[in-house]
Amino acid sequence: MSLQELQRGSRSPWPERLFLALCLLAVGLPLLLLVVLVADVAIDALGRLSLDFLGSYPSRHAHKAGILPGLVGSIYLILLTAAVALPAGIGAAVWLEEYAKRGRLSRLIETNIANLAGVPSVIYGILGLGIFVRALGLGRSLVAGALTLALLVLPIVILSTREALRTVPRGYREAAYALGATRWSVVRRVVLPAALPGILTGAILATSRAIGETAPIVVVGALTYVTFLPDGIDAPFTALPIQIFNWVSRPQEAFVQNAAAGILVLLTVMLLMNTVAILLRQRHSRRA
Repeated sequence: MSLQELQRGSRSPWPERLFLALCLLAVGLPLLLLVVLVADVAIDALGRLSLDFLGSYPSRHAHKAGILPGLVGSIYLILLTAAVALPAGIGAAVWLEEYAKRGRLSRLIETNIANLAGVPSVIYGILGLGIFVRALGLGRSLVAGALTLALLVLPIVILSTREALRTVPRGYREAAYALGATRWSVVRRVVLPAALPGILTGAILATSRAIGETAPIVVVGALTYVTFLPDGIDAPFTALPIQIFNWVSRPQEAFVQNAAAGILVLLTVMLLMNTVAILLRQRHSRRA
């Protein structure tokens, strides 16, 4: 009798079947709730989604209101946040994983980075308000918001990059050293290309989290009613989550429908970013 026949003939004990049922319930129930919530939002949003909604400025009249300043502000915020957080986070991860000596200092830094990843986002907003807005005199500007969001996602980028670097087999490094390569050559030509799929995935997922954050940019001072587009990194700004928060707080039903349409646009942007992350990971995994 083969092993497969034995496995088919054997019956799982009831504790294992109960555990599997609980696991399926834990997976299925949140997914079901998510589908119900998205469907409810989509039903409310269908009457407002149009090109005019995407290309119009906010208005006191709900049927004329659009999300153009919020959408443009969110795009600027994400680009600036990525420009600051990704080089700093990837560089810090490479130093910790490839160059830093194991000792008290490195362990202290690692512990603090892990703890910072779990700090509530509003704390980063208060930090950004104190440092960037007031101490550095950047004001309630786009660059102050982007730097605050960069602080928020920096621990996530560092942790995900370190995990990606650890997946590179030690033999790759040893083979390169055996051929006479320097440490910098090993990192640049061997380690980073091999870890690139994981680094890209972590970076894009971190920035996709930043695009949905509301608390930090509210504290930093993003505007809620903007009828212009930012003309520089020192300009005042708004973002899509701020616009949605403003509409949800209004009692009129029409503004609630606008908020639902804004939520659907925000979800679409986040799903597109996650899709890009998955495609990039698969493409570079095949090359590796």
